[in-house]
Parts: sequence; C-alpha cells; structure tokens
Amino acid sequence: MDLSPIGRAALKSREGEVLTAYKDSVGVWTIGVGITTASGLITVRQGPTITAATSDALFTEAVKAYAKPVSALGVKLEQHQFDALVSLCFNIGPGAFAGSTVAKRLKAGDIAGAAEAILMWNKPAAIITRRQGEYDQFRTPYAKAAPKARRSDKAPVKAPSFMAPEPAPPPAALPAPVPVAPVAESNAKTGFLSSWLAALFRWVS
Repeated sequence: MDLSPIGRAALKSREGEVLTAYKDSVGVWTIGVGITTASGLITVRQGPTITAATSDALFTEAVKAYAKPVSALGVKLEQHQFDALVSLCFNIGPGAFAGSTVAKRLKAGDIAGAAEAILMWNKPAAIITRRQGEYDQFRTPYAKAAPKARRSDKAPVKAPSFMAPEPAPPPAALPAPVPVAPVAESNAKTGFLSSWLAALFRWVS
C-alpha cells in the first residue's frame, strides 16, 4: 500500500515546507518537508537552501522509506489508517514506530487500542494537536471526512485533484443478424400446385 494523495497532502501540511535549513522544535536540523539527516537522504546542517523541486523529490523518497515500516506490520489497514500511521512514523522515526505500543497493538489485532496509543506520543507539547489530527485521521474514513493536519485547524486539508476516471469503453458492437433466406413466392405456389395435382391424380386413378 502507498500513501494516498490526500494522505500526502495531510502529511505535508503537518510538516510544513522550509527551503532553508532550520532547527525544529527539539533542535534537529531540518530542511524541506521535515527532512533530517536521519532520513539518510541528505546531510542537513546550517546554511544550505534547496529548490522546491529538490524539496519535493526528497519528500517523495522519504515517504517511501517511512511507509515501509507500516507495511512491514503485515496488518490489513484501510487507506486512512495507513496514511495516519505513515504520518506518525515520519515524525517519530522507523525504529521508534516499530517498537511502539501502536505497532504492538496493531499486530495483536487491537485497532481501537492502537488508535489510542497514537496519542501517547505527546512530547513536546506542541506536537499534541498533530497527534490528535493523526488519531482522527486513523479513526475516520475519507468517505466521511477529509483529515485535518491538526485537530485545532478550522478546515481539513485541501484534497488534491484526483484524475478523472477513464471513460467507459463503448459497448461491443452487436453481431450482425444472420440473414434468413425468404421462401420465394413462386416456389411456394409451385410446391402447392404440384401437391394438388398429385392428389388429384391419385383420386382419379
């Protein structure tokens, strides 16, 4: 399973995007959409600035890497659940996610308990509204509501434009009707006359 377009939009909104390296809330050098040296994609330090295209490329690769630990659980998940867990893993790291109570409860089949365990990752305090957003996303199918980046947000994330479904193929052409040769009128009359004469001959005889 891959991160859906709406899941990607929610994650990007939670992380934000800064093209010049900065220190995050816990002092880790970060760039682009939440990319740190721990991602293994780039060494982040003070000073560098990247382009929007580079930021997008890094984010795409990071999403693939952080989706793997969620897929590795071997648990059947709905898309909104998978997306919420990728968001959590992206934030806390694959090692922490693999050993988390969230992962353990999922493996045990305790989906409701796993949702509650998302809220355990509540430090620093600034992260709480994000965790609430991930919790809500995990519990709410997209058919019911689009996710918010944070529960405190006034509106959900803007869902990206999905590709229009391909038009249905035209119906298969009906087979051509098999022509039925009509009985020629002259043949029908001739056949009737022959039968009548034969009957008359037998009566006379």
